[in-house]
Amino acid sequence: MPKNHDDLLALEKKFWTGDQAFFAANADAECLVAFPDMAGVMDNADLAATAKNPNRWKELEIELKGVIEPSADVTLISYEADATRENGEHYKALVSTGYKKHRDGWKMMFHSQTPLEGSA
Repeated sequence: MPKNHDDLLALEKKFWTGDQAFFAANADAECLVAFPDMAGVMDNADLAATAKNPNRWKELEIELKGVIEPSADVTLISYEADATRENGEHYKALVSTGYKKHRDGWKMMFHSQTPLEGSA
């Protein structure tokens, strides 16, 4: 397993709870996203704008499912997320995120969530 997976999981947790400044600092110039209600390429500013409410999640548990490193500067992680929204709504999903390494750190370049049965 790649040695950077703990750092990337820490970034993932911050993407769930971080604010617009965090998103802007840690997303690549363009990011491919795939959600049930949204899919496509988003630029850094548009992606950051989705994090207007940094307290949107009260609780988050991540169970790592897999990590691959197809090259020294690209890593993909997959995990199951079990979270509670600020309004108390439960959410569970399979999540995959791709990161690209830059001089100033890892940047998210791909993110996909597939809600699991029973999620609101």
